Amino acid sequence: MKVLVTGSAGHLGEGLMRTLGAHGHEAVGLDLLPGPFTQQVGSITDRAFVREALESVDAVLHTATLHKPHVATHSKQDFVDTNVTGTLVLLEEAVAAGVSRFVFTSTTSAFGAALTPPAGAPAAWIDETVRPVPKNIYGVTKTANEDLCELFHRKHGLSCLILRTSRFFPEEDDNKAVRESFADMNAKANEFLFRRVDLEDAVSAHVAALARAPEIGFARYIVSATTPFAPDDMAAVRADPATVVTDRFPQFAEIYRELGFKMFASIDRVYVNEKARTELRWRPKYDFGLILEHLADGAPIGSDLARTVGIKGYHQGRFADGLYPVESPS
Repeated sequence: MKVLVTGSAGHLGEGLMRTLGAHGHEAVGLDLLPGPFTQQVGSITDRAFVREALESVDAVLHTATLHKPHVATHSKQDFVDTNVTGTLVLLEEAVAAGVSRFVFTSTTSAFGAALTPPAGAPAAWIDETVRPVPKNIYGVTKTANEDLCELFHRKHGLSCLILRTSRFFPEEDDNKAVRESFADMNAKANEFLFRRVDLEDAVSAHVAALARAPEIGFARYIVSATTPFAPDDMAAVRADPATVVTDRFPQFAEIYRELGFKMFASIDRVYVNEKARTELRWRPKYDFGLILEHLADGAPIGSDLARTVGIKGYHQGRFADGLYPVESPS
């Protein structure tokens, strides 16, 4: 298939551009930014540009977006223009061009307030039955785009699959308290228990979605590392996750002790990927057990692809709080 990848200069976009050829696809990269994996330079809000980019394209992998870290530097209108209007233009022109399948990269951040249970309650078990409660404009635009995809499937028969990806960025944590309390690799290793996915696995989920989209038609999926936890663990995971992890991984305590690592004192949510593994036939490789093996071997955690793509950042330059601005213009 000829596949248009929007956001080809981003983490996921570059990962897809580096990988699709090995699966027999011809990949065309589209981004505002020029680069080695971008053949079409322009905006997804430019209808004429998008129409030209979609000529002879069979499928779209739509990863281009303003991200959560942009909330502090871009207006709400910017988010609507890029994320919603841009997606609408892509969907309309995809239908007009006879594109057979459309995969939209959403985010687990869209769940918003549903991710934080009340004090004293068990951790939240987050699967596709949980209703998103967006808490910022980023989440609002992502859920709006999901609904647009569903509309275009229903009205035009376009096969649209939604992949709500958890964290795969290699940048340091956007929470200042986490950055100050945990070494970067320590925090990321912990997150593979409940809210991180390796870039290689995020890419393979999109490849699986390409293959399965015509048969499925429309669906939403959570794309995150396979958690070792079960629903009955949620109270203990909220109160003392280290105890549950030790029970699942007897080697955990010794490996962490040797590295000077520590587990989070509490985990408030757990992302569940069972539907994606079952319906997409997705086989994620990187989970907390494999991460422990990497740590025990003194190796970097995660995939070679993630390290090759590397850190990109979200803004030009740095801010008083490091990579992340602290003031919002609106």
